[in-house]
Amino acid sequence: MPALLLLAACASPSPGMFGAIRDEVTKGGIRFVVYHAGSRAEVVRMGYLTRAERAPVPRLMEEAAAEVTGCRVVSNSMVTQIPGDTGVAWFDLDC
Repeated sequence: MPALLLLAACASPSPGMFGAIRDEVTKGGIRFVVYHAGSRAEVVRMGYLTRAERAPVPRLMEEAAAEVTGCRVVSNSMVTQIPGDTGVAWFDLDC
């Protein structure tokens, strides 16, 4: 169990973001890790949230990407591996 908790506290980029710049930011009381390279950002939500707590997460992920990169997030560019997932999302950036 302790090993599982340790892994839950870590974030690593997807293969397409290896070598990207890594930053952390807290938005709405939720910690996010943001990887960014060129015109792409990958945002990883840290910590557990109940289903009811997840509603604002897509907006907060977009805000996290914009704040960390200093770029505008392209409207409707959010992509998740699983539809509706609030754990990891990718965004296109306009820098």
